[in-house]
Amino acid sequence: MRTRRVVLLGGLGVLAAAAVAGREEIERGYWLLPGVSKPRKEGELDQPGANWTGASPANWRLADRPDDYRVDRIVVHVTQGGFKSSVDAFKNPFHKASAHYIVRQDGHIEQMVRELDVAYHAGNRSMNERSIGIEHVGFVDRPKDFTAEMYESSARLAARICRQYGIRPDRKHILGHSEVPGADHTDPGPHWDWDRYIRLVRAEVDRNGSH
Repeated sequence: MRTRRVVLLGGLGVLAAAAVAGREEIERGYWLLPGVSKPRKEGELDQPGANWTGASPANWRLADRPDDYRVDRIVVHVTQGGFKSSVDAFKNPFHKASAHYIVRQDGHIEQMVRELDVAYHAGNRSMNERSIGIEHVGFVDRPKDFTAEMYESSARLAARICRQYGIRPDRKHILGHSEVPGADHTDPGPHWDWDRYIRLVRAEVDRNGSH
């Protein structure tokens, strides 16, 4: 009986384990079975005009958002490093972290994880599952790093995300990494102009139609 039970459990795999947690977990877990996943293309972009560099698969988790996890937050980060070093870090499987986007001082956007997938950016599993992470190149103690081009480009990106997922463009739903429960990071820091950023995001949302 014990052997048969082990064989049955092994045969059911992830689906059987998910069934224990109920229908919701089945819906989240079915596509983890071998050969089942949402169709996707390498290098496919969610943000028009961005460039694609894939983060290491060790730094994010395959998902099917928003079908399996509702997306209702945007988390703002600062890289504490340069653009190349940040891209290289997310490509490094030993880094164990990534974000969906990196925004440079000149407004360039690099996408490194698809929005339907869960990036390891917030240091909080629940927040990772429900949010899009946007990194900004610079250092928290250098206000000059936060350029007008960066704010405007990031705001357009955030506004598109807000419209896409029905996220309210306010400080409850757009938060800093330091505000994530359990976070031990300080970014985006005291020089990040939240009033300016939220104003720009709201203006972009209004300009292109409310969510």
